[in-house]
Amino acid sequence: MPKIDISKVAEILKKNQIDPAVLRRVIEQINLAVQPDPGEQEGPPPVKKQFVVLVSDPENRLPKNDLVAWALQIPDSESPATIQDRIFRAVYDYNMTKKGQLYPARTVGDAIENVPAKFFKETDVWVKTKTPVSVLRTDNEIPKE
Repeated sequence: MPKIDISKVAEILKKNQIDPAVLRRVIEQINLAVQPDPGEQEGPPPVKKQFVVLVSDPENRLPKNDLVAWALQIPDSESPATIQDRIFRAVYDYNMTKKGQLYPARTVGDAIENVPAKFFKETDVWVKTKTPVSVLRTDNEIPKE
């Protein structure tokens, strides 16, 4: 919807010979309508967020080293065990293109960060984080005070 200056609205109403009392009331109502509500003040800018994968490891099986991961999505009806094969198929298709031959993806990290989404979409994979995120371990227990 186009925006128009209130003074232009007043001029148009004057040209159409509107009663001055009615004109004044209309302009006052328009001025009140365009003022922002006091409750709708802009707050602080939104905080940037990052993805973190928290892994439950009550039996201490994972290594103590820092791990990284990527957040991906696949259809609910599919097994998560197929995710690597889906990524590999997308990378094979990408590497066969002209751009893929110039800049081939050689690792899973290269693939997730550089392969365009259309290749993943063909294999029903949606990449949610192009950059790796930290993986944290937890023993899945809440300490008692």
